[in-house]
Amino acid sequence: MRFAIVGCGYVADFYLATLASNPLLELAGVYDRDAERARRFAGFHHLERYESLDQLLEDPTVELVANLTNPSSHHEVSLAAMQADKHVYSEKPLATDIARATELVEYAEQHDLIITSAPCNLLGGTAQTVWKALREERIGVPRLAYADIDDGPKPLQDRSEWLSDSGIAWPGKDEFETGCTLEHAAYYLSWLTAFFGPATTMTSFANVLMPDKGIELDRVTNDFSVACFEFASGLTARVTCSIYAPDDRRLRIFGDGGVLATHDCWDYSSPVWLSKRTPLGLRAEAHPRLARLTGLGPRRIPIVAQPKFAYATRGSNPMDFCRGISEVAEALRDDRPPRLSARWSLHVNELVLAMQDPAAFGGARKVTSTFDPIEPMGWS
Repeated sequence: MRFAIVGCGYVADFYLATLASNPLLELAGVYDRDAERARRFAGFHHLERYESLDQLLEDPTVELVANLTNPSSHHEVSLAAMQADKHVYSEKPLATDIARATELVEYAEQHDLIITSAPCNLLGGTAQTVWKALREERIGVPRLAYADIDDGPKPLQDRSEWLSDSGIAWPGKDEFETGCTLEHAAYYLSWLTAFFGPATTMTSFANVLMPDKGIELDRVTNDFSVACFEFASGLTARVTCSIYAPDDRRLRIFGDGGVLATHDCWDYSSPVWLSKRTPLGLRAEAHPRLARLTGLGPRRIPIVAQPKFAYATRGSNPMDFCRGISEVAEALRDDRPPRLSARWSLHVNELVLAMQDPAAFGGARKVTSTFDPIEPMGWS
């Protein structure tokens, strides 16, 4: 399948890093509204470059547009691509408000087009291994999950040398204005919705921990969020997201018979651990001696077979960014719906928006009670 890239910013290099590992894909060319950035990117990777978006959309050989623009441009570019009869794979989210995201999905459905969005880490070995263990009931009935997506204290870090392979600087202004929840929460919400069905209810809280990010911003966006979700299967999950706490991208799923865990949703081969409950009803990993006696301690589950991909680029994690585009190509080849459907992308989009901005979605409660300061004890 021939596709074209719109947006030659920081993330585009990560797609190019694994393009060769996806043989169904052929990159026709690239475009960016910043002509110099497009020239640098195309020159570095030896690619064809379109002079305008119209020129790209008028290319009859292009079947799909990979929309790698900044989130505020996703709706405009994706809609233009579909109006030119192109399928779309968009960086997350589909759009920055649910009405525009819904418009994109409905347009695709009405015109028999595919639109879906990143992240595609659900297609990686780690996610598929966790999912397989759940289907095999390795932990019995799963009832609770904790997912953390803390990406380190970005406002406190020296970002001056964060460059992609082609020399594009990490887009701090856009990242901070978009918000870490909109950028990152989908990495685990995509897994949870796939494993446990649509979310049926949710409660969320979000706040700005550091208004001063060290650069001038046009708007201040929440840099911490936490939400609790109930899914159609009955499972309850707590998801936390920030760019202040140290790096922590763990997932733990608790069932009646044990616990499934992995350390990093950004690593397609992150080990998956299974811990059985002890006869006393305690998690074996919390009691090493008991684990040795019972043989119920954590053990590593082999990662399910997944396509091999070469990955060597700075500034990111071992993810096959092109896997989602390749899934669309496979779906078109096999005349089937893509696994990452438009309605699923829309659902995840809604959850992330509600998690990032609870007040706008009716999830915040103003607390009316208060109390006087408590005196600490005078330990010497």
